[in-house]
Amino acid sequence: MIRETNRHFSFDWTTIIIFMMLVGFGWVNIISASHVGETIDYLDFSQPFGKQLMFIGLTIGLIIIILAIEAKFYERFASVVYVISMLSLIGLFIFGKNVNGAQSWYGIGGMTIQPSEFAKAATALAVAKYVSDLQTDIKRFPDQIKTFIIICIPAFLILLQNDAGSTIVYGAFFFVLYREGLPQIYLTLAISVILISILSLKFGPVITSIVAATVVFAQYFLSKKKPVILQPIIITLATVVMSVGVHFFYDNVLQAHQKDRISLWLRLENDTDKLAAMRRDILYNLYESEKAISSGGFSGRGFMEGTRTTGKFVPEQHTDYIFSTVGEEWGFVGSCMVVILFVLLMLRILHLAELQKSQFSRVYGYSVAAIMFLHFMINIGMVMGLIPTIGIPLPFFSYGGSGLWGFTILLFIFVKLDSNRINEW
Repeated sequence: MIRETNRHFSFDWTTIIIFMMLVGFGWVNIISASHVGETIDYLDFSQPFGKQLMFIGLTIGLIIIILAIEAKFYERFASVVYVISMLSLIGLFIFGKNVNGAQSWYGIGGMTIQPSEFAKAATALAVAKYVSDLQTDIKRFPDQIKTFIIICIPAFLILLQNDAGSTIVYGAFFFVLYREGLPQIYLTLAISVILISILSLKFGPVITSIVAATVVFAQYFLSKKKPVILQPIIITLATVVMSVGVHFFYDNVLQAHQKDRISLWLRLENDTDKLAAMRRDILYNLYESEKAISSGGFSGRGFMEGTRTTGKFVPEQHTDYIFSTVGEEWGFVGSCMVVILFVLLMLRILHLAELQKSQFSRVYGYSVAAIMFLHFMINIGMVMGLIPTIGIPLPFFSYGGSGLWGFTILLFIFVKLDSNRINEW
């Protein structure tokens, strides 16, 4: 680590202040979601709020270290950081601790560390390093493949640890690459795959294939400049294969709890009694979360006044379901404030990313915003029942040292890169 001298820095205090507000308000809600009894000892490190306060204190030291390191260090050693991070993920298969069915943690004394939370920053650095290389042109297919490999390695390792939620987050890099010139065909393919997967599960491969063939050939015959007839035929065959493949994957690869969540989301189950049983068992968290949010009304019940929060009706309320505490105790007003803070933070990062003079800093900035956006969208959408239940935390809000430190590293590396902008030509 090298401290830079004779250089000027200007840290973006707007970003830092929003970060502090999110962390602070998150801790307040962790208190509500995890306290027991009438009196609260904020330094009780046996309770989640006490541990989180300790994590926040350590975060301050982490921020100081990140900002003290030379800005060019992050670009120069991005590949080294990435390799070390991948080795930490591989090590989990040998030394990892299984928690809730996922072998994603290292046990260190009485604490656990989740390497996947730090792998996001490492992958963002590696992607930024490769894409910004003078020899790389993201519009060339070989360079696209190499970039996808960098992204897919951690995603695959995390998926093997039975942590599908964290794996999905790596889809955020698609938005980054699209900004850097990734051909639009990938966006079309991504949307098509999602639509075909949903339609195939909902209506079956046959109906999905017929609908797709109708759309493809209608577009072909209505087009003034017709491509060769082989093109719509290939697209139709690909749709058939994909529809059948989605069903095979759903029936034979996904675990029972994953299939149940998708089944409930898409309303695939026709047996009323079985559906009711699934709702009671699988959607218990969601229903209690929705009740907590709706009970908050416009202005909320007040700090530690939420009956469903203090009654511990929502399991894991201080982690993945922390937003339900916001909804109950701070109501529509508090929920909007949290959403606005996140939106402001992401917009600020995107604005600063566009101001960067180096492509490395710009790509990394977009990676930070994209990763946070996906976490934000999935977590809040999950808590409100808009998307299937996926276990990922709300950045800076959910309880956990690994999550807090991982997002802090991710964000403050960019704060450091941005502060060095005035020294770049």
